[in-house]
Amino acid sequence: MKKMKILIMVIIVIFVTVSMAYSFFGAKFEKLTPENGMLKIPVDKINDGKAHYFMAKADDGVMVSFFTLKSSDGIIRAAIDACDVCFRSGKGYIQQGDFMVCTNCGQRFPSSRINVIKGGCNPAPLERIVQGKSLVIKMADINKNSWYCKFKKL
Repeated sequence: MKKMKILIMVIIVIFVTVSMAYSFFGAKFEKLTPENGMLKIPVDKINDGKAHYFMAKADDGVMVSFFTLKSSDGIIRAAIDACDVCFRSGKGYIQQGDFMVCTNCGQRFPSSRINVIKGGCNPAPLERIVQGKSLVIKMADINKNSWYCKFKKL
């Protein structure tokens, strides 16, 4: 009986550890280096309908994480991997089908609403523009949103 309790405890510890590791490290962040105050991401790398995760170092030294996603309506969107409500958890979002889901509170956001709705638990919009074959994000926008990522564990 005692061995069974120990085995159950070990299984629970393993499950919790794996779950926490996935929450913190499940998404792979590609580090970007700015050129002339801009981050450039090749559109052909991010136009597959899947969330792609990136990070860049803001002027205050914070590693700012964000994601891009070609939404169901064909628009390439970008948002900080945090929101006004849950940013302190440092957990961000994962993609489930056509939705981005907050890994802290479970709220679901349709891909076509990313960059459209701001505030609450919505992913914090990140200004972006498609120039030629690149999605371009200004470092000034990364810098002004660094406060969202002060608790992020990358």
